[in-house]
This record gives sequence, structure tokens and C-alpha cells, in this order.
Amino acid sequence: MLNQMLIFLLDTLLGLFSLALLLRFLMQLLRAPHRNPFSPFLIALTDFLVRPARRVIPGFRGMDLATFLLAWLIQLLLLAGVRTLQGYDFSSSIGIAIGGLALLALVAIIKMTIYIIMVAIIAQALLSWINPYSPLAPVLDSFTRPFLGAIRARIPPIANIDLSPLFVLVIIQLLLFVVAGMERQISHLF
Repeated sequence: MLNQMLIFLLDTLLGLFSLALLLRFLMQLLRAPHRNPFSPFLIALTDFLVRPARRVIPGFRGMDLATFLLAWLIQLLLLAGVRTLQGYDFSSSIGIAIGGLALLALVAIIKMTIYIIMVAIIAQALLSWINPYSPLAPVLDSFTRPFLGAIRARIPPIANIDLSPLFVLVIIQLLLFVVAGMERQISHLF
């Protein structure tokens, strides 16, 4: 019972912090506008760890690799902590366990990114009906533009209804099947 509560707390705290780091990375990568209610929150929440890491880990072609690697490292710590609390013995095959956890952490980051994009597409579609001039609209647009734009270039609106979010959501669901399969295969390593 205590282990389950500790796993829940670990998953909640480290999972949300990893999500915040990943959102910060994606907002910088996708050039989301800085003047929105969400950016100052993410910067205030993650800056204590990102600033020192940037001194050590340089950026690459406009990507903030320090923030991405921190998100991956937090996810790795989360997975290692959960496995330890579940009673996994790392001493027998430490190399395989660390490699497997590193791959699982990367898959978890990919999965989290896919879910972020999916939520952004759904939120943008809902906001376009309810309040298209919301302060979050530019942020959501920057998250979804690369994905929706690729579909919009190939499929025009039908009767003035843009079906590109629907097609992107179907593609996202297919990607989630692939990621879940990768996760299962990596989990069988240890």
C-alpha cells in the first residue's frame, strides 16, 4: 500500500515536471509566442534547472537541447524510481536495465509529445467554435500549424469545414499504436 502511494506521488510530481520541461522545449522549438499566460508559468517552474543545464549543454540549430535532455532525464529517474519501488533488482543486469530504462524514457517522451499535440488539436478545434480570439489561440496554433498545414495542403475544406484535425487525429492514433508496441518490446528486455 505504501509503495503504491509512493509510486503515485513519484509519477505525479516527476511526470508533471517532465511534462513542463517538454512543453517548454516544444514552445521554443515551434516558436510559440511568448506573450501568453502559459509561458511565464513554465519558465518560472523550470528555470531553476534549465539555466544551469544550458551552461553545460549547448543548443543545436535553434533547439534547446538542455531542456529536452532534462525532460528525458526526469522521465528516466521516474521510471527507475517506479521500478525500484516495484521491487525490480537492478544489480543482476545493470547495463541492460539502464539501457532499457533510457529507451523507455525516450519512448515516454515521444508518447507525451504525441499526446500534447493531440490535446492541442482538440483544444484548438473547440476554441475555434467557442472563442477563436482566446489568449491561448496563438499558442495552440503554433503547436498545430506544422501538422495541420501538411494535411490542409493536400485536403481542401469540404463545404467550408476543415477536416484536417480529424485526419491528424487519426494519424496520431496510429502513431500511438506504434509507440505502444515499441514500449512493450522494450519492456520485455528486462
